[in-house]
Amino acid sequence: MTSSATVAPGVPEAVPVVSVKPVVLDAPERGADLRVRVSAPVTGSGLPVVLLAHGFGSSLDGYGPLADHWAAHGFVVVQPTHLDSRTTGTAAGGPHGPRLWRSRVDDMRLVLDRLDELTAAVPGLAGRTDHGRIAAAGHSFGGQTAGVLLGLRVRDPETGAVEDLSDPRVGAGVLLATAGRGGDSLTPFADERLPWLRDPDFTHMTGPALVVMGDRDELPLTVRGAEWTADPYVLSPGGKSLLTLFGAQHFLGGISGYEVAETTDENPAHVALVQRVTLAYLRHALGVDGNGWRAVRREFADGAHPLGRLESK
Repeated sequence: MTSSATVAPGVPEAVPVVSVKPVVLDAPERGADLRVRVSAPVTGSGLPVVLLAHGFGSSLDGYGPLADHWAAHGFVVVQPTHLDSRTTGTAAGGPHGPRLWRSRVDDMRLVLDRLDELTAAVPGLAGRTDHGRIAAAGHSFGGQTAGVLLGLRVRDPETGAVEDLSDPRVGAGVLLATAGRGGDSLTPFADERLPWLRDPDFTHMTGPALVVMGDRDELPLTVRGAEWTADPYVLSPGGKSLLTLFGAQHFLGGISGYEVAETTDENPAHVALVQRVTLAYLRHALGVDGNGWRAVRREFADGAHPLGRLESK
């Protein structure tokens, strides 16, 4: 499936996409095999790769508006199904609960380790990817997962340990409507049920990233309102950009799927903007072509864009 969203200057036109699911990676230590979806354009070579981590409860079938758009415009998009997916039957309060954050990072590392195997499962894709240009993206819980690969540190709620789990194979990130700092920013519900949110450290998240937030994202996880989701930008080192969507809630107009019931703020214009800005950013951050990103920045330069605000540091 291709997207009809307008692309920025310097970004190639959409081409047809081939998508294969599930590609199953055996993972005995995980307790269940890892099921993955791989989408790619039918033409092109030297294709960069995006690992897309879904939000809590979703699966490899989610985020079509993003996965389809990125693939149609030259990216190989790899979507693992994490253990918190509703399709696995694993609940946050179950035996994997406190380790869910870490199991997601391990899933992404497994995908990176076996990328050749995954791409070989897509007819005609073998040999067409560029393993030197890899980004990690994620929405909500998936944003934290992507952030860890860029240097975000999470205090393990079971051991108290804080490890550097960044991966040098990941060159950039896109963090969509994801969690901010812990401590007194959290609601009692979040502190009790999602202990991996208690003490994140963004000061080591040195990799380049685009953070996307909605200014009406009122999550039950924080007492600070939508500004909490800007923390990954505000609290991390430079080399970051922040796209704020005016009037958008947690699903940023509908990025998690086509016609999904969970979208409370359906807005095709917001989705199209997220598609366009993230695509231009990924091409820029991975060194494919910076013209699209420069065009996007010019578009927002006067601060009068009707849909949002873009800032960088």
